[in-house]
Amino acid sequence: MVIVKDERMSRKRTYLMCPPERFTVAYAINPWMDTSAPVDVELALKQWQLLRETLARLGHTVHVLPAEDGLPDMVYAANGAFTVDGTAFGARFRYPQRAAEAEAHRAFYAEQGWAYVEPTEINEGEGDFAYLPDAYGGMILAGYGFRTEPTAHSHAQEALGRPVISLQLVDPRFYHLDVALAALDDKRITYYPGAFSAGSQRVLAQLFPDAVVADEADALAFGLNLVSDGRNVVLNSEATALAAKLTSAGYTPVPVELGELKKGGGSVKCCVAELRR
Repeated sequence: MVIVKDERMSRKRTYLMCPPERFTVAYAINPWMDTSAPVDVELALKQWQLLRETLARLGHTVHVLPAEDGLPDMVYAANGAFTVDGTAFGARFRYPQRAAEAEAHRAFYAEQGWAYVEPTEINEGEGDFAYLPDAYGGMILAGYGFRTEPTAHSHAQEALGRPVISLQLVDPRFYHLDVALAALDDKRITYYPGAFSAGSQRVLAQLFPDAVVADEADALAFGLNLVSDGRNVVLNSEATALAAKLTSAGYTPVPVELGELKKGGGSVKCCVAELRR
């Protein structure tokens, strides 16, 4: 088969998700959370199940971490750890309301036989880390400013043996890296420049001149909180402008509706941790 230069190739992935069986907005730890807004748990479960089925239909493996009482944000499974080449770099949450989630994730990785690195600094897992294995020989992009301490970046670099590029987030609406930036494949990203400091914007422009640049509307629609297998990009159905940009760049957008889970400040990527072995 002859492959044209711009053809995007998918790669089978393995993911971890946690059902929103205990999901509610009982406290507010990001600008999207409104404790006065009712949550329809049945609808949240239906939307989550559709996301899980979509990933499976695309050929990916999905492991499920059971929900636990008293941890309504466990559905945002990406925050529990960050994995590279069989090593799980554990999370240490900023807010006490989510602290116990870290132990649930640690137990999962122990049961699965992963090497596990206990965190010494506050970091919120894949919420603030993104891995691009083919970019500059293998690079981690890491966010700080709201949830993850920048000192955790150097710890991750030592633990995972990959260079870490620190990026400062400056807009509280984009409190995690994964609502402002996403890996589209092993070396290309999409991001919203306005979420980052001026210096971090310059770094991103230099490192990724071919990035798909999103606008504010894309970002506010949680379009950047996406999951991509290198070709198929699963993203919030509200992000229609970003979907069009991705199509023009040769990717295949796969829209899903996650409006109920957006009430907690997350969308597709927040619900999906990638397991890289």
